Amino acid sequence: MSYPDETPELPREERSTAGRRTGWHRVNTGHLVMGVAFTGLLIVWALVVSDTVQVEEDGWIMGLPWLAAGAAGLIASVLRGRRPDETWEQAGWEGQQARDWQ
Repeated sequence: MSYPDETPELPREERSTAGRRTGWHRVNTGHLVMGVAFTGLLIVWALVVSDTVQVEEDGWIMGLPWLAAGAAGLIASVLRGRRPDETWEQAGWEGQQARDWQ
């Protein structure tokens, strides 16, 4: 069944990418840090459960995920600062939204 408002989908080669942004995007540092911390804690938990590490003797291992997460956050912040920021028009912000965030 066809509806009058529908337009047929074009093959990939014929689609226009003019309105679509591609490439690298900004990293959300908070998400990165918490993801690294969660993964590190999961690894520490697996080591403790498998009796590879005894927390009573090697308690310092509990701090490693937080150190790794902090290092990942610092690296992300430094690398993000090296790339130029996009303009408000490139980001899709216009009018009052752009003025509110300045």
